[in-house]
Amino acid sequence: MRRWSAYADLSPADSSALLRLPFTRKTFHKEGYLVREGQEVSHCALLLSGFAFRQKLLRNGSRQIISLHIQTEFVDLQNSLLDVADHSVQSLNGSEAAIIPRDALIELQDNSPAIRLAMWVETLIDASIFREWVVNVGRRDSRARIAHLLCEITLRLEKIGAGDNGNFAFPLTQEQLADCTGLTPVHTNRTLQTLRKEGLIELNGRSLKVLDWEGLRKAGDFDELYLHQLPEATERAGGTG
Repeated sequence: MRRWSAYADLSPADSSALLRLPFTRKTFHKEGYLVREGQEVSHCALLLSGFAFRQKLLRNGSRQIISLHIQTEFVDLQNSLLDVADHSVQSLNGSEAAIIPRDALIELQDNSPAIRLAMWVETLIDASIFREWVVNVGRRDSRARIAHLLCEITLRLEKIGAGDNGNFAFPLTQEQLADCTGLTPVHTNRTLQTLRKEGLIELNGRSLKVLDWEGLRKAGDFDELYLHQLPEATERAGGTG
């Protein structure tokens, strides 16, 4: 509700209807499937905790991760209108999601223009992030690709208040980070070591801390415009480090 209130002017009735949505809580283990490519769609999933990722698999078994998702985000809102999932969504680590019948979401948006607008804005922001990921994989070098991704995740986690004194949960393995950026795990490891040596980040186990925000932003050719965040969220994250 807080997220969509930033996208549209929700009335008290809108907020009440949103909070009355039927859902089932479901826990997903590491790399458990929230959505499978090719399956008929009957629900949408809102991430309550943990991380998830969208992916496409090639016939040779290689994988491209096409987006990351954090708590408070729908991982498949487009499936409220599409009949068949065209890609898979998996839990990155242990996560929990609210599984909402898509018929209930359709009825909700039919009855509320403001909620319909918020859902439309959310899918447009998803599309904006997809476009930036295409540029990242297609045109930036390895150092810029990884720095850009780290900037994005830092800002998105900062926006929902998920940090702890500048430290953010970062459960991606180097193999998964490689699948996000189109690099090999070996090249990913070398690039992370470079960013550490330059004093831009601290990455310990499953925790990320940005030590030099402006330096990391410059390294990643990062402009947060595509995230369409509220100014105050960007300013807070800009002070990281």
